[in-house]
Amino acid sequence: MLMRALSHERPVRAIVNGTVHTLTERGTVDGGTVLVDGAEIAAVGADGEVDVPPDAETFDAGGRHVTPGLVDAHSHAGMAEWGEPEDGDFNEVSDPVTPHVNALDGFHPRDDELKHAFQGGVTTVSARMGSANVIGGIICSMKTYGEVADRMFIREDGMKAAFGENPKRFHGDEKDRQPATRPGVAATLRQALMDAEDYAERRASAREAGEPFERDLGLENLARVVEGELPLRVHAHRADDIATVFRIADEFGIEALSIEHATEGYVLADEFAERDVPAVVGPSISSATKYELRNITFETPGILHDAGVKVAIQTDAPILPQEHLDVCVGLAVREGLPEEVALRTVTRNPAEILGIEDRVGTLAAGTDADVVVWDGPMFDLDSDARQVFVEGERVYDRERDDVDPRDDYAW
Repeated sequence: MLMRALSHERPVRAIVNGTVHTLTERGTVDGGTVLVDGAEIAAVGADGEVDVPPDAETFDAGGRHVTPGLVDAHSHAGMAEWGEPEDGDFNEVSDPVTPHVNALDGFHPRDDELKHAFQGGVTTVSARMGSANVIGGIICSMKTYGEVADRMFIREDGMKAAFGENPKRFHGDEKDRQPATRPGVAATLRQALMDAEDYAERRASAREAGEPFERDLGLENLARVVEGELPLRVHAHRADDIATVFRIADEFGIEALSIEHATEGYVLADEFAERDVPAVVGPSISSATKYELRNITFETPGILHDAGVKVAIQTDAPILPQEHLDVCVGLAVREGLPEEVALRTVTRNPAEILGIEDRVGTLAAGTDADVVVWDGPMFDLDSDARQVFVEGERVYDRERDDVDPRDDYAW
């Protein structure tokens, strides 16, 4: 089926009479209104505070919970091809160091995982390169609804790196090359960062002298990391791997950093807090399929939060289906994550970690109109997303036969 843009114009919409969770200083507004004008939120407040135009399309939430669209800070949705894993474009395994590749170039807007995502209330994901390589490439924050990747793109939000057993297996075991050990993984990352520092110095000298300079795409991208422009997002499960990441970050002065998965992050909770390093935790619904997962637990988000760490919860889709992000939050609540911060771990926190909080993660005037109406608390396992809006577009309505406007252009 050929892609084509939706032909309709977005009307002004008002979601009224909702329990509106703004995730701002305003907190929760009972009997609240979210006014949407085009792709942005125009106003949020109690019913009667917001001036709703008489010609606005009005939806009565009937007291239901209204939240920002959920944000998954670590996903391969759009990259791993739901139902066709052999077509996955998230691991460029030709070399253990591939900073030259970019997730945007492999993002497939028609991946069914993305449809599952927005129907489950997940409207933004950080689409990741995989963890086969020590350095995997640039990763991008993307909307889950759309037809052209460039229009779904929010920003390049980091450089993917990976420690532990994945790069050892892909390269040491399968390719018989470095890295084959944890010291080999660390040495590979150090060398790449050293190369990037040297490259940045040569480039600066050439520019100052007005001399020609031969550019290298991968080193250009890594230079952004060592110069602090692009955060380093490091896959690390075991506490010793996390400690090694911290050690290398200190050596190279890397402050823009996050730890992904953080399975044993609770061991170093105070270190996370002292360094102000966020943790993107999960997926925790799995058996210990490899040694470094033997201590996997849903207690980790609560322990890290209690220590003062900024925590986001992830699915690592398709490891866990993207639409079950809310289930992960509910299980974390069961194991000690306070209910009052649960929603934050999949809205404002991941948005801030990814550097896209000006666009998503809250319900505030001027932010993208990504809004979800739930029939119960988001993290309650009995709750469902009833209506989902992405940039003002009503993309899912459980009460209208699960309509996806990309299929019938009915709106």
